[in-house]
Amino acid sequence: MDRLNLMVHRLLGAEVEFVLVGGFAVMSHGIPLLTQDVDICCLFTEENLMRIQKAVADLHPVHRNRPDIALDLTPELCRRLKNLYIKTDLGILDCLSSVLGVGDYDEVKRRSIELEISAGKVNLISLDALLDAKSALNRPHDLAAVRHIKLLQQNRQREP
Repeated sequence: MDRLNLMVHRLLGAEVEFVLVGGFAVMSHGIPLLTQDVDICCLFTEENLMRIQKAVADLHPVHRNRPDIALDLTPELCRRLKNLYIKTDLGILDCLSSVLGVGDYDEVKRRSIELEISAGKVNLISLDALLDAKSALNRPHDLAAVRHIKLLQQNRQREP
């Protein structure tokens, strides 16, 4: 968990425009599920992608699906990317231009909340949007998260 917090802290320090999504977002909402990576939905502009590269530059970043290829973004490559999957010394960072069940970065950001976590103040996908995303993915571990999210929402509705 400390490594994931450090990854988010680095993104914040590099002024990356992103919304925290995925398993780390589930945990940040207070749901006790394990995750091994940081998933973000971010602006896929050259400037923002270069900020991501800068944030992880000293962590031996490689393309997650091709660990033999070091991360070396160019303006041309930035224009072609839709997603970016990075493996670093701190763990995996998945950068998405959109979230299934929610939409593109602008829509994900619109459906986010600002929250202070140990890494700092972040934009975090809302529980409702997270429920839509996890339901759309329909994988076993996402469906487990769906059950937890629904329970949390029910408990919050009961609170005075």
